[in-house]
Amino acid sequence: MTETIVAKGKVYLVGAGPGDPGLLTVEAARLLRIADVVFHDDLVSPAILALIPDQVHVENVGKRCGHARVGQQQIHSLMINAAREGWTVVRLKAGDPLVFGRAGEEIEALRGAGIECLIVPGITAAFGAAARAGIPLTDRRLASKLVFFSNHQAAEKSAIGRAGTISQDTTALIYMPGSEYEELAARLRQQGFDPETPCLMVSQATTAQQQVHLASVASLAAAPPFAAPVVVIVGAVAASYLAGPTGFTKVSQDSRPDLHLEFAGLRS
Repeated sequence: MTETIVAKGKVYLVGAGPGDPGLLTVEAARLLRIADVVFHDDLVSPAILALIPDQVHVENVGKRCGHARVGQQQIHSLMINAAREGWTVVRLKAGDPLVFGRAGEEIEALRGAGIECLIVPGITAAFGAAARAGIPLTDRRLASKLVFFSNHQAAEKSAIGRAGTISQDTTALIYMPGSEYEELAARLRQQGFDPETPCLMVSQATTAQQQVHLASVASLAAAPPFAAPVVVIVGAVAASYLAGPTGFTKVSQDSRPDLHLEFAGLRS
């Protein structure tokens, strides 16, 4: 009697990058083309979602402003059930899947269910924001440390961390800063940042809707509202934005041929 082998699919945790399709990795673009199903975060840009072929099942499992379309445990079940059907599953996350993307919880759930899980890194939002704003994140004269913070934590954890832990040669990269900039500024002062420390706020980095605003810790509370996703770059290196455009600006994407998409097989 022949033993029946149940086919199992794979789940790929894929970084979509900060928004510009040109910043997708070749592997990410390939997986979007061959996937059977894509479960994506709410902040994955429409331009990237538009690259997914029509025959692929696409489902938004993200959340905005703390309101989840699908609970985290439901996301786990969706991925596990699809993989057990033998499908190729892409869990598409904005930025890099390993940076503030709940990848740890999803990896644990998949491994616990015996599902093969592979990770495809992407360009995290802060790196894309700094690159398009034309500033370094480290500079041997100004900043030798990078610290990544989320201003949004699980209920039992405090945001940003212990007071007084930041030195003046640190660049802080703050994800999900929320809308209470005055509260964020207070936390930054508690961390040890001088009130005059520059803060570069970047909304929807690398997209045609990118907006940039230069402030200081002291003036952060008066910053204009921004559309998510927003990254705040805090530290002396942010002042180098003064060498380029200043204030509240909208940055257009440059026009270039889609050679990167042709190479990845997404366009003929």
